Amino acid sequence: IAPGRVNMPTFPPFALFDPALGSTSVIPDMDPTRPASADPVKLIAAIERYGVDMLFGSPALLDTLSRHCERHGVVLGTLRIVTSAGAPVPSAVLARLRRCLDDSARIYTPYGATECLPLAVVESRELLDETRESTESGAGTCVGRPLAANTVRVIAIDDAPIETWSQARELPRGEIGEITVAGPTTTERYHARDAATAAAKIVDGDRIVHRMGDLGWFDEAGRLWFCGRKTQRVRAAGGDLYTEQAEPIFNTIAGVRRSALVGVGAAGRQTPVLCLELDADAADSARERVEAEARNLAQRYAHTRGIAHFLFHPRFPVDIRHNAKIGRERLAVWAEKQIS
Repeated sequence: IAPGRVNMPTFPPFALFDPALGSTSVIPDMDPTRPASADPVKLIAAIERYGVDMLFGSPALLDTLSRHCERHGVVLGTLRIVTSAGAPVPSAVLARLRRCLDDSARIYTPYGATECLPLAVVESRELLDETRESTESGAGTCVGRPLAANTVRVIAIDDAPIETWSQARELPRGEIGEITVAGPTTTERYHARDAATAAAKIVDGDRIVHRMGDLGWFDEAGRLWFCGRKTQRVRAAGGDLYTEQAEPIFNTIAGVRRSALVGVGAAGRQTPVLCLELDADAADSARERVEAEARNLAQRYAHTRGIAHFLFHPRFPVDIRHNAKIGRERLAVWAEKQIS
């Protein structure tokens, strides 16, 4: 981000960055609380009219935009940098978007949280060329290498507060745990929310460590992999299942727009349920084929064999407070009603 850039931030708060850094903000004509419903024709017209060379969009918006561009043969020739955050960007969306950009354009998927932004970053070519196969086989989503200024560590999963770092158990590479970070942009506390501060902050000498509430692991190359939210893990009798180690497997099925793994029942005895949302142009007759493929895929991997219920939802609920992420908690309530 540099003076002279022309940026289209489809997440309104990010529009504040540009004037402060000497860049131009182009505000798109869209409802920012419903990014997937943005009109791609309007977005493309604004990009071309103002020569937009940077674009920030949620995965849902980039999905809508790239589908339109590919369908109509549109190349977004002015764009040089695209960034997306808030939720993992499916490999298929990255691949489709790359085909709609100039070869020199870069797509970044920074990882972080409001309490520490950014934490790590990776470019699309590394994801598509090196990690995609692992992601679609259940390894999780690679979010890149931590920025040099950040100290990122993975600790054993614990739902209780951890007061000091000596009480945390740091895990070695390859083991899944909760991601933590200490760095120059890490917040120290929540205003007037002592319980939230105790749950998310750890004192480590003269600095504060933030617990991301995300689960992940480090590979041997020092890359961080995201496996899902700690609160959204499925706590089955046979062990925990992690959303981002299951959903990308099923997102590869033709006709599936997205999937969501949820748990039904009491923690420790939850029943894993996979919810599926089909593409808008997928016929109802595709359900039988998709379910058969999903059941077959589930049997290929040890961590998905326990999924016995596959439900079709017309349109996933989203949490607009968190950049339109899938509302898995609401899906879990719906799923429980369906299977009971």
